[in-house]
Amino acid sequence: MIIYNVTVNVDKEVEESWLKWMKEVHIPDILATGFFHEHKMLRLLNETENEGETYAIQYFTDELDKLEKYMTEEAPRLREEHLKKFQDKCLSFRTFLETV
Repeated sequence: MIIYNVTVNVDKEVEESWLKWMKEVHIPDILATGFFHEHKMLRLLNETENEGETYAIQYFTDELDKLEKYMTEEAPRLREEHLKKFQDKCLSFRTFLETV
């Protein structure tokens, strides 16, 4: 299994609206691309150094080719939507993982 993991530190002033938007709009939009069959959203419990809360959103697919295709065909548009909505209130990084 291939996991696309997006870790996001969210400023406390937008956290509530960000969570709502992620659950109602952004995650459904990503799943609607057809490249992922499942997701999980997690909140880090041991984060103490950053302002705000840190979340990890994991999207699951069965092929690396699907992830690569998502990254070229869909990710730029979806990232831009996120940036327009939350600007500098969210800092993120992405990792690709494989179950072993």
